[in-house]
Amino acid sequence: MHVTGRLVLLVALGAVPVGLLPGWAPPVTWAALVLLAVGVDLALAASPRRLGLERQVPAGVRLGEPAESALLVTNPGPRRLRGVVRDAWGPSAGPSGDRHRVDVPAGERRRLVTPLLPTRRGDREGDRVTVRAVGPLGLAARQRSREVPASLRVLPHFRSRRHLPSRLARLRDLEGRSAVQVRGQGTEFDSLRDYVEGDDVRSIDWRATARRQELVVRTWRPERDRRVLLVLDTSRTGAGRVGDAPRLDAAMDAALLLAALASRAGDRVDLVAADRRVRARVERTTGAALLPALVQAMAPLEARLVEADWTLVARTVRTALTRRALVVLLTPLEPAAVEEGLLPVLGQLTSRHQVVVASVTDPRVEEMRDRRDDAVEVYDAAAAERVLLETDRLVERLGRAGVHVVRGTPEELPPRLADAYLALKAAGRL
Repeated sequence: MHVTGRLVLLVALGAVPVGLLPGWAPPVTWAALVLLAVGVDLALAASPRRLGLERQVPAGVRLGEPAESALLVTNPGPRRLRGVVRDAWGPSAGPSGDRHRVDVPAGERRRLVTPLLPTRRGDREGDRVTVRAVGPLGLAARQRSREVPASLRVLPHFRSRRHLPSRLARLRDLEGRSAVQVRGQGTEFDSLRDYVEGDDVRSIDWRATARRQELVVRTWRPERDRRVLLVLDTSRTGAGRVGDAPRLDAAMDAALLLAALASRAGDRVDLVAADRRVRARVERTTGAALLPALVQAMAPLEARLVEADWTLVARTVRTALTRRALVVLLTPLEPAAVEEGLLPVLGQLTSRHQVVVASVTDPRVEEMRDRRDDAVEVYDAAAAERVLLETDRLVERLGRAGVHVVRGTPEELPPRLADAYLALKAAGRL
């Protein structure tokens, strides 16, 4: 039961004259009348228990985009429903205006809309729906909270989508060239043409030259239908925040841009998300279905406060790939974690595949290194300089191991990773 302000006012107004009367009978009589009025009001109020409640939410919404929770309230009882309904959601769903005044006649239905603006990726679960049914006298109300299941899946934002048109233009330019004069593993024979000064002598086709009695070279084009495996590190290193979002979210953004580009290039893209176990996989999905499958798989992922099991990752890659492929490891370059976990198994990957490590950097570290206005900032600058030097040494070690490293802030990493893919494709290294 819930008492209203009207009841409090009624009791206060009646208490003054009743208190002036002698004896105990007037206060007791007044209290009995008030209780009787409250009882009648509650008896005539609609029953929240009998109401039909149903939530309707969209299947998915991108992070930062508005959505709506529609609550259908059906009154099957004989009494009119007057009162307030609260369609409660957690703070990360960004609800606004979740309290609704209702007036639903018997046998009718009302649709109540609560605007949502999610601030976190993942599955946002609806909280309880609370119904407060006020009686016709407005003195008291029946109140009940009920579970009405609903889940809103908040998908990765994919901010880097704006870089896709320019990279697709470069891809078309790359594929439209008459020849790519680089011979090496991962190139596909295109045609023969006459030798011109400056051609790589290793591309001369001696048999064709003997037949024509003039120098002929082979031309190559980037291979299509290559394999690209995106490995998303969901361990503790991805939980660190850069700006207002975790590193994991920035890695997802870069992965989505690369997946969209590689798919348009005719390559097959798969995804593995793992830490101490595999958290998500997307396989054998191509064309227009690829990006929806990726964002659905990424949406519920959260960085776990555990170390990554790179032995498990290497074993998963070996199982998933039977021929040479591009393996992109989206993981922060934290020296201790990489040296103890990734480096010992890196040879298992580089011996068979082209490996790229894509890492999100924090611009605040460089800002700390450059600020030295007082003693505290000098110590901070020294610590930042040490981190940057250790990271640079780690990048050199990875380079010597045959790994291509791409680094950048959350805004820079996606286009840089896409550019690295195009460069590898142009060089015939896929």
